[in-house]
Amino acid sequence: MIRYTARRLLEAVPILLGIVTLTVLLLHLAPGDPATAYFNPNVSPEIIERMRENLGLNLPLHEQYLRWLRSFFTGDFGYSFGQHRPVAQVIADALPNTLVLSAVSLLLIFVLGCAVGALQAVRQYSALDIATTFVSLFIYSMPGFWLGLMLILLFSSPALPEVLRLPISGVTSIDYEFMAPAQRLLDRARHLVLPSFALGIASAAGVSRYMRGAMLEVLSQDYIRTARAKGLPETAVILRHALRNALIPIVSLLGLYLPLLFGGSIVIEVVFSWPGMGRALYNAILARDYPVVMACTFLFGVLVVFANLVADLLYAVVDPRIRTD
Repeated sequence: MIRYTARRLLEAVPILLGIVTLTVLLLHLAPGDPATAYFNPNVSPEIIERMRENLGLNLPLHEQYLRWLRSFFTGDFGYSFGQHRPVAQVIADALPNTLVLSAVSLLLIFVLGCAVGALQAVRQYSALDIATTFVSLFIYSMPGFWLGLMLILLFSSPALPEVLRLPISGVTSIDYEFMAPAQRLLDRARHLVLPSFALGIASAAGVSRYMRGAMLEVLSQDYIRTARAKGLPETAVILRHALRNALIPIVSLLGLYLPLLFGGSIVIEVVFSWPGMGRALYNAILARDYPVVMACTFLFGVLVVFANLVADLLYAVVDPRIRTD
């Protein structure tokens, strides 16, 4: 297991290097640079050029690229052009919010998706199976940004009772600092409901379809018929024998859904004004804030590579027959 993990980590190095290289090229292919934000008839071209020199934008592309690589390897992400503070501070403020949102959404995706899929397989071709299949496909076809906007309109409506209304933006309420510890926890949880639901519900619908197919395949196996013939309760057959084996192909979806989750968080964080890395990346792209764009893209790549590694290692946990060494 240790050798396999070390080998996968070494394989991640060229992947991350390719992400950094591609990001640098795309940034320089885009028109303009950070100095264009200061263009003004009252500002002389000499001052603009001096600003470009101070920011290192006058250097050839390969020199800027090598400077960025040196900074990444030393852990120094540079200084934000737009926010005028170290990029490390920008990341430190945004990364925890994105991780919390992604973790809650991931929990929703796999817990709800696996539960619905298993229920559909057990009740195959029943009215419940048909209804949940229709709802799953309907939700799966919804764009995330549209669903987010509809949730905002619904849960901010004055027609709803006050107890049913949910926060539609931000991480905490205005009076968060004056709340008791239990109220603070509840306030954060209420702010998480809508963005995590908008981010994860469509993927949960997709997982339910995969889970239904995997569960139906397992339920048709001989060892399931043997377990039933021995007189085991149906609950034990489903939970102890069928469910665990059906989860083996579902584990592979972890490595597929996490990139979609991080990519979708950019849209959801903008819609719900969630101060995470996705929103920081969006604002940095608009402001041509190269250091923040580079750092956010690089960290997203690290998170995706790490998630794929975790998904591969989970195979051995779910199915002991699989060996990674």
